Amino acid sequence: MKGGVDKIRESLAGLATLAGRVAAEQAEEIAAIAERYETTLRGGGTLFFAGNGGSAADAQHLATEYVVRYQTTRPAMRAVALTTDTSLLTACANDMGFEEVFARQVEALAEPGDLLILHSTSGESPNVIRAAQSAKARGVGVVALLGRTGGQLKHFADIVLIVPATDTARIQELHLAIEHVICDLVEDRLKG
Repeated sequence: MKGGVDKIRESLAGLATLAGRVAAEQAEEIAAIAERYETTLRGGGTLFFAGNGGSAADAQHLATEYVVRYQTTRPAMRAVALTTDTSLLTACANDMGFEEVFARQVEALAEPGDLLILHSTSGESPNVIRAAQSAKARGVGVVALLGRTGGQLKHFADIVLIVPATDTARIQELHLAIEHVICDLVEDRLKG
């Protein structure tokens, strides 16, 4: 079991180091994202979240934090995960291609004043890139939380935050931690 304990310590220490680096180097970007969420919500806009795999689960998690509550009971905030409607996702993937599953929803639901938040560990997934392009074409703002070097998606976002790591799990863990910090800031500012 000694090896297991060492691996636990190494993994958590690595995560803490990465979190510290992001806090030191990108606190301004995180604050700018929080301000953008706040501005969107104050203006009556909707936060739309999307991503693939674990990032899709994070999209659902985060939309729930805004609609229901994070730390404080307060009025509901407008947030939608574009990852939850299996009938829509599978119909669109089958009929139009998987790269359109989020873009089509952006076309149908988003309007100027809304904000699309995309999580991608690579920034290269065609469906998140197409979603960003669709949002930009509609005058909808785009925030991207990315990993590695940011990939192509970084070129289609108004605000970009890149977790400087290559391990998918570490990137997703930091994305969720960062989003919780943002949610805490937004909830505190808008609670009434």
